[in-house]
This record gives sequence, C-alpha cells and structure tokens, in this order.
Amino acid sequence: MIENIIERFSKAASMQRWNDHIRPVEFNELDKQAHKMVIAYVIARFEEERMGPGSVDWIALIEGGIFEFLHRTVLTDIKPPVFHRMMKEKGYELNKHVFKKLEMDMEGLDQKFQKRFKDYYLKSTNTLERRILRAAHYLATQWEFKIIYHTAPFIYGIDKTKENIENQIEDHYDLIGVQKILLGKKSFGFIDLCGQLRFQKRWAHIPRIPETSVLGHMFIVAATSYLCTLEMGIEACSKRLYNNFYAGLFHDLPEILTKDIISPVKGSVEGLKDIIKDYEDFQMNEELLPLLPRPWHDDMKYFSESEFSNKIKKNQKILLGVSVHDINEKYNKNQYCPLDGELLHVVDRLAAFIEAKLSIDHGIKSDELEEAAQNIFQEYNGLKISGIDFERIFNYFI
Repeated sequence: MIENIIERFSKAASMQRWNDHIRPVEFNELDKQAHKMVIAYVIARFEEERMGPGSVDWIALIEGGIFEFLHRTVLTDIKPPVFHRMMKEKGYELNKHVFKKLEMDMEGLDQKFQKRFKDYYLKSTNTLERRILRAAHYLATQWEFKIIYHTAPFIYGIDKTKENIENQIEDHYDLIGVQKILLGKKSFGFIDLCGQLRFQKRWAHIPRIPETSVLGHMFIVAATSYLCTLEMGIEACSKRLYNNFYAGLFHDLPEILTKDIISPVKGSVEGLKDIIKDYEDFQMNEELLPLLPRPWHDDMKYFSESEFSNKIKKNQKILLGVSVHDINEKYNKNQYCPLDGELLHVVDRLAAFIEAKLSIDHGIKSDELEEAAQNIFQEYNGLKISGIDFERIFNYFI
C-alpha cells in the first residue's frame, strides 16, 4: 500500500542529523535527501550536455535517490564513518535488515519497483547515476557541514570530518557538474538558494511536530508523485515519470524568492493570487533562471509554471488542460513530454494533509491545523485521479 511508504517519507522530517555537533539550526534527513536530489539534477544535466542525449538514465537516477532515501530512513542514526565501515564489511546483512524493516511499507507497491530496490543493493554496480548520487550526497553534506564548522571550528575532530568530506568530493571531481559547483559561481548559487528552502518552514505561523521545510515538502511530493505514476494501471513512458518527479521537486521553487505564502492569505484578497503569481514569474526570470544554463530554462519553467495542469508538448507548443484519458490513450509517449499536473496537485494537498495530521497525532494541534486537515479531507476524499484511489490513502491517515 502506497500510504505506508508515504508515511515513512514524512516521518523522515523527525530524523535529526549532526546531533553530536553544535548546530545553529536543526538538520534532518528529509531535507538532506531533498537537497541531494536537487544537486543530482544539476550534476546530471551537465553530464548529459557533455556526453550527449541518452547518456544519463534519468529513471535510474530518480529511483536510486528514492532507494537511498528509504535505506537511510532505517539506518540514519548510525554515524557516517561507522555506517560506511559496516556497509563495507557487513553490507549484505545490513541490506537484508533494511529489506525486512521496509517489507510491510513496500507491500502492495509495484513489484518491479520492489525488485529494482533490492537489486540496487544486492547487485551493486558503479554506474554513472550512482556516482552522480554519491557526489550529490557529499556536496549536500558539505553544505550542511560548512554551517556547523563556522559555528564551532574548535570542536575536537571537526577538521578530520572536514577533510573526509573534501576527500570524498575530490573523488568525484571528474564529473563536470561537481567542478562547476565547486567554483562557487552560478551553479552553486542555484543549489545554495534551493538549500535555503530548508529554513523556510511550512505552516510557519502554527506550531507543529515534526516541522517540515518547503524543501522537504517538495521532495515528498516528488517521490509520492513518482510512485503514484507507477501505480496508475498503465505503463507510463519514461518522460512522464521524469516530469512527474521533477515537477514535484521544483513545484515550489518560486518560494525561494517570495517565501511560503499560505493559501488562506492568497485567497483573502481578490486578485492577490494573480499578483503573487506574476511576481513569482518575474523573480524566476530575473534571479533564479540566470543561475542555470539557458538550455535548461524551458524545462524548469515546464516544471514550475502551471504546474497543477495536465500538459503535453505538441508541435513545439505546450497544451494545458489535457485530460488524463487523452494522455493515457494518445500522448503517453516521450515525444509529447506528458506531465500529470492534476495528480501533482492532489499529492501536494495530500502532503499538506499528512503534515497537519502527524502534528495532531503528536498532540500539537490548533484550530487552524484541525480545520485545514478537515477541509483538505472533505475536498479530496473520494477522489480517484489517474487510477489512484485517494479515498483509501486519505482515510489511512484519519
């Protein structure tokens, strides 16, 4: 059942990182994995530019990121040096333990997906996609560590940690994206801005446990949308899987520039939503997109503009509002670049519903949280989108 795995994604917001160090802010596993996937996208795009179309297996990259996230949700409390040594010496046993822990969570998911997850760890190969994910992992770790290091550079052993991270990054210096990011210029500016979404909390005006960031929320929407696309009952083309994941990962990207404006505020003044949208588009074009190579701009706009509309590309034009039936029957091919915006919207609201319900279940509740959860439940309960029974999923979290 997909709801089990969605709950595991959400609970990763409670898994603390660097909790044996002095931290000016809290770091959690969900945000780290989200940032890692943003960085992996940047590195992979540079590799694809250098090596040519088809050189990066994007589905392998996306699934590898999800697999590694699930793996870390089970083993996240093990300190990195200990973890890497245990994986080297007792990797088979550790992986078996992870599979056992996740067995119930993955029950009912696409069988081929489950097999690929096990093969990822049991038949380990040093593919380009795994190297990209490893490089992204260490770059995301370094981004966190710089904040910690500048807070308390005098802590015993901290320079050794710094050296270990830098050595791991150096091992991936042949990747052009790693070189570009380490220059500290435009590409770094993009991933740095995305990293700052860790500090923008969702529901910022309401006390909640666990607190979730905009960045963590984006990754939950991305991973959930991807799994829902696998469960549609029709074999989605690879471009559709790619679009549904990355549209989820980047759908709130404009909030880097505008902050997280809650829905009640957007709807409180007539026309305010349109004003905010116009400002977001302006800021995206003026500040964010210039940090990325020009050939990437169309993709980034496709992910973040009209993100909740079903769309395709046909005759070099973007067509919005395409029905799910038409996508399934006519446009489920890479050449049409299909994106399930309606599915993305429901998953986005589902993620918000779970954020509210988890806090209520932890005993931290308010009238606003309970009202929001109730409104979302009433709006989407009973809904079936793209063959996914969202009534069952929403009822699971009641």
